[in-house]
Amino acid sequence: MNYHRASLTALICLSLATSSWGAPLTLKECLEQAASGNPALKSAAWDSKVAREGERLTKAASFPRVDVTAGYTIQLEPQAVKIGGVTAETQDAAYATAGVAATYTLFDFGRRDARISQSEAHTRAATENFQFATSDVSLQVIEAFYRILEAEKILQAANEEITQISEHRRVAQVLLEEGVVTRNDVLQAEVRQASAKQKKLTVTNQYENSWLWLNYLTGREPGFRSELDQHTAPVKPEPTAPTDTDINQRHDIKAQKQLLEAHEFAIRENRENYLPEIFARIGADYAQNDKVREQTIYSATVGLRLNIFDGYASQSSHGRAVKLHSKQLDTLRATEQRAQFEVATAVNDSTVARERIAVAEAAIRQSEENLRINNERYQERVGIASEVLDAQTLVTQTKTEYFRAFYDYQTASARLMKARGEL
Repeated sequence: MNYHRASLTALICLSLATSSWGAPLTLKECLEQAASGNPALKSAAWDSKVAREGERLTKAASFPRVDVTAGYTIQLEPQAVKIGGVTAETQDAAYATAGVAATYTLFDFGRRDARISQSEAHTRAATENFQFATSDVSLQVIEAFYRILEAEKILQAANEEITQISEHRRVAQVLLEEGVVTRNDVLQAEVRQASAKQKKLTVTNQYENSWLWLNYLTGREPGFRSELDQHTAPVKPEPTAPTDTDINQRHDIKAQKQLLEAHEFAIRENRENYLPEIFARIGADYAQNDKVREQTIYSATVGLRLNIFDGYASQSSHGRAVKLHSKQLDTLRATEQRAQFEVATAVNDSTVARERIAVAEAAIRQSEENLRINNERYQERVGIASEVLDAQTLVTQTKTEYFRAFYDYQTASARLMKARGEL
């Protein structure tokens, strides 16, 4: 068999038919269903939404802060002054107060801008992490999809083996009745038939578990079953040696780089805590007082704030930011190393699986010819029953190895695309 090489992405986008009632379930439909119905992705989608709200929160510092206050005060004795031995009250014993003020930071040496840039980097990191989670779920869907197809093919081969053994048992029974062979030939056939049924049960269990996994990934009910598109046999990108460019598009690495940038802005923000802040305030303050002429005071202030001592909180905050930056740098390096490892192993697995396919194709033809020869030898009574049964088992084994190699090739190539950030 010849399998053309092409991109799995092109397969997903171009080579799958539009779904309709009764049509086989395609890989594209499974991926789309997982994107909208996967429970893990639904949860992960909230991270970027939360990060965007955090970004809005930090950008609020770019606007003035407006505060309104109101209160009512009751004093035991009103405040008074003494002038020339005469005491005069300067306020009422009970009075209402109210005020409105707008405060705005004019200049803080970049602290506000650093906080905003930090929150924006966190938002981008959350978005990239969600894309990486989507890519990971897509790979799991692809693997589950192909495991189901693999199990179907192996089940087909197992059924063929059971049919062949049943036919051999019938022939052995006829020859036994003719007195040509012994009872042992029939017993051997029955034992091999039972063994083939056991293997079929094992594969059936794998088939059912693969369906359960695919249904979980796509958010469907556990009991959902459908015919899968048997022509979803993607062709794969040519395996190449891993390079730095293989991993630059990975969403997890992009996320780690954005987090590193966020920590750099955190260091800048904490370093600038030692610098003053220039602010402006406009306000109107009212205090009920019949003893004075002006009960409402309008004011405008331009001032400077500078922290002198905060119990070493600024130093600790800056040291913490520096250490978190160093940790994030090591995390990024570890992620890049893991990505290169995933690329290298996926290249190896894809290359070996492709070679296994070629070997298994030749082995199938040879095993089928071997079975034909042994069947003829047995029916001509020059061969023995065990040779026929061994030949039948060998055919099933070579077909199983071929199907496993074929679908291992598909999944390994999909893993290679994910490792490169192309899925």
